[in-house]
Amino acid sequence: MSDERAHAIVVGSGIAGIASAVRLSLKGYKVRVFESNAYPGGKLTNLELGKYRFDAGPSLFTLPYLVDELFSLAGKNPSSHFEYYSCKTACHYFFEDGTFLPFAADQNELFQTVENVLKVDSAPLAKHLANSKFIFDRTRKTFLEQSLHKYGNYLSMDILKTISSIPRLGIFTTMHAANYRALNHPKLVQIFDRYATYNGSDPYKAPGILNIIPHLEHGIGTFFPKKGMHSITQSLVSLAQDLGVEFHYNSKVQEIVEDGKSVSGVVVNGTFERCNAVVCNADVKPAYKFLIKNVKARKQTLQQEPSSSAMIFYWGIKKKFQQLDLHNIFFTDDYKKEFTLLFDEKTVTDDPTVYIHVSSKYMPDDAPEYGENWFILVNVPSNSGQDWDQLRISIRKSVIDKLSRLLDANVEDLIEEEDYLDPVRIEQRTSSHAGALYGASSNDRMAAFFRHPNFSTVQGLYFVGGSVHPGGGIPLCLLSAKIATELIPEA
Repeated sequence: MSDERAHAIVVGSGIAGIASAVRLSLKGYKVRVFESNAYPGGKLTNLELGKYRFDAGPSLFTLPYLVDELFSLAGKNPSSHFEYYSCKTACHYFFEDGTFLPFAADQNELFQTVENVLKVDSAPLAKHLANSKFIFDRTRKTFLEQSLHKYGNYLSMDILKTISSIPRLGIFTTMHAANYRALNHPKLVQIFDRYATYNGSDPYKAPGILNIIPHLEHGIGTFFPKKGMHSITQSLVSLAQDLGVEFHYNSKVQEIVEDGKSVSGVVVNGTFERCNAVVCNADVKPAYKFLIKNVKARKQTLQQEPSSSAMIFYWGIKKKFQQLDLHNIFFTDDYKKEFTLLFDEKTVTDDPTVYIHVSSKYMPDDAPEYGENWFILVNVPSNSGQDWDQLRISIRKSVIDKLSRLLDANVEDLIEEEDYLDPVRIEQRTSSHAGALYGASSNDRMAAFFRHPNFSTVQGLYFVGGSVHPGGGIPLCLLSAKIATELIPEA
């Protein structure tokens, strides 16, 4: 290390790793990021098939201020480097009985749609969304924006506000039970139950406090980057490089070198690289299994149930469908069975809920003029040895049958380009334990406390990403970087 500044190494260039690199650089560190793949971004990457471009991973963008904040901290105008649309419609919902519900971003428009289509009073929905905002306001500083594992954080007015609000937070009930009590139509219950999948959980098991999630969509809003989801990665990598961060690709970290008390560096492709601090953006379970030799993770962390995974199809479709928007969900009739299979029997229903992301609705260049790019996602269990080749064939057939029926088109004949991801490929490409998309599920009211903290017992070793506090998804990964780097002293 010839540079006289303190050195920091980030293991992995997922979105949390990139954000950590930006923040560490601004704290005065000389930062190097080592990534085993040939590209940055982890799951937040890009795929091109013939004339079609796809965002390969996350397709929903909420809390964009967390990206803007990184540019602002660096003294840059965020809109000069990263631009996004505010979506007028959060999602289009399709049901087997022909019911179609476009959930507008504008709440008054949404309430009117619910009354017109479902023929019910929208007041319970308005009250439920207000309660979602209440949960967000009362818990964001306590649970999302600081460590849950530092005792000093419990001596604040914020924690007192949270504690005083416990009866309204849904901690002692499930998401489904809270939704069933609050909403006055089964289709609304089904829609709000599905928010559990945003962190890979089961609404029949996950605590009602997860009803915080709808506020992100319907209180704050959904957004879409003007250059696609992959541009989040691209813009932040560019920002980090402008700050002097070095990215090293095809550079697999083989060990985080520590003596059980403090960290001294990492071994990359057989070479020891010394540093003062290591931020681990690798999934926490593989990290303790393969990278960290002298420290064991807490048993509660290692034994947590994995979140769900996904079967993803990338289809270049040689037709335009006017009824589709950026986000579309085609529901199954029996969603309780779907979640039971997902977490209890480790298989998949023959009539799954299907999510379609069509970025070419906002970015015409993502598909030829005559077509659309379909990112198809079906929630599936994490990998525990299933025959994924056979499951992929059966799920593909179920999806094609379902969409052909509901869209009144022969979808099979419209597929011009195709690729896929399954739990095995997700694990291979991102080192996510068992291919789980969000680390651990939240199918327990104590799950948040069992997640690995953003620090460790080893001085100088920190953790970020979807497998640690506060959880998976772009916003929470960005918050993990903020929490972890705030614990690291200035260089």
